[in-house]
Amino acid sequence: MTVPPSGGSMYVPAFSMKQRITLMANKYELITTNPDGSDGPLLAFAQQKRMAFKEEVTFYTDDTKSQVVFSFKARKRIDLGSGYDVFDASGQQIGWFKKEFGKSLLRSSWQLTGAGFEASGTERSAGIAILRRVWDFVPFIGEIPLPFIFHFDFTDNANQQTILSVERKMSIRDRYRVSVQDQRVDFRVAAAMTVALDALQSR
Repeated sequence: MTVPPSGGSMYVPAFSMKQRITLMANKYELITTNPDGSDGPLLAFAQQKRMAFKEEVTFYTDDTKSQVVFSFKARKRIDLGSGYDVFDASGQQIGWFKKEFGKSLLRSSWQLTGAGFEASGTERSAGIAILRRVWDFVPFIGEIPLPFIFHFDFTDNANQQTILSVERKMSIRDRYRVSVQDQRVDFRVAAAMTVALDALQSR
């Protein structure tokens, strides 16, 4: 992957995210989606330490972790509800996102901001959202990995047009298909939001 210069942007119309399950960390592969729907080259590799007190996820060119591409980090150590900033390889902010906890009581909702846009993201199906919450509260059952397929759509606050869609696919390990309908949405911002939907969804 060619890393854009500081201040530059990268548009990727479609990609997928695969999760690797390990003992100490959640690891994610961001993969290009070819026009025929098949997997293309690796775009980035991400890792989230499970025991990290302050949420931070760093994205690298590959799993050697020799070159940082971008990252996201919680704004405040204690109040994770304050939001997360997305940074490029040089540490410049390129986006921001935040879970809306009030709206998320029944249906998970997020705010997402990048260069030239502000958007709101919501679970596509209200029914699945309710089922997920019931599942979490049933004794013992809630400890079993979530069996439901759920999707998110992000719409531009200015014109209500869909700019980003994240669809979770049924598989042994988590896999998401991401469609970016608006060229203003930088891949790095879209990828950070996608990882957050998996890593931070239960919060």
